[in-house]
Amino acid sequence: MILVTGVSGQLGSAFRERLGDGARYLARADLDLTDVASIRPMIEALSPTMVINCAAYTAVDAAEDDEETATLVNATAVEELARATARVGAKLVTFSTDYVFDGTKVGAYLETDETSPINVYGQTKFEGEQRALAANANALVIRTSWLLSGTHPNFAATMLGLIADGPVQVVDDQRGRPTFVDDLVVGTLAADGAGATGLLHLTNQGTTTWFNLAREIAELARLDPERVQPVTTDQFPRRAARPANSVLDSVRLEGFGLSLLPDYDESLQAAIEKLGRI
Repeated sequence: MILVTGVSGQLGSAFRERLGDGARYLARADLDLTDVASIRPMIEALSPTMVINCAAYTAVDAAEDDEETATLVNATAVEELARATARVGAKLVTFSTDYVFDGTKVGAYLETDETSPINVYGQTKFEGEQRALAANANALVIRTSWLLSGTHPNFAATMLGLIADGPVQVVDDQRGRPTFVDDLVVGTLAADGAGATGLLHLTNQGTTTWFNLAREIAELARLDPERVQPVTTDQFPRRAARPANSVLDSVRLEGFGLSLLPDYDESLQAAIEKLGRI
């Protein structure tokens, strides 16, 4: 039996849509990762063959002032999930982030590159990676980036609302790969089917900036793209630092016989349509 945690979020919901009755699903009310002591009894009682952990602390700016909770959810709880799944002989699949890198590399980041998080969120996710891999030899940690969907609050949904209301400023000096949860789910299940463990980078193809992505969103929604104005990161300060380059690539996909995920723009229109703006 496959067990999916964090089913209320955009990634967990996408797994539910894909797997249907082929898995069991836990929302936060069923398993709260801040209650670490509850994890082992739940896993032992359900005895799954695989746990796909979609639950996470993802408030990047808030994590700067709430490191304790971010660490608890993204690192301590993930370690306990890894230990508990190892005890029952189950695989653990959990997700990490492009923010484990500092963004100074010229090219795309590979699984073999040295990590150097520049914010608390990235540090807690990195700690979770290390703990998961150490506690369960059958763990798969997937680093991904810039998650989008047509079902939940995310950058695309936010931009649709802001652009419809008037001009909006968006940073144009942070580069990455938007990744749609539906595509990520397909790629994750394929990776599991190929027996992948360890670290794996998995994103849609295509590189852009937040500014250019916002303009693409405006065009697809038949809004005025000129309402989107570029600014630098220095002109748009945030509580947590962001890497200038968080483009992920993989040296491991080919070895598992896995295909690249499609270009992000192939999925962007479908997401906009789901958000009800076309």
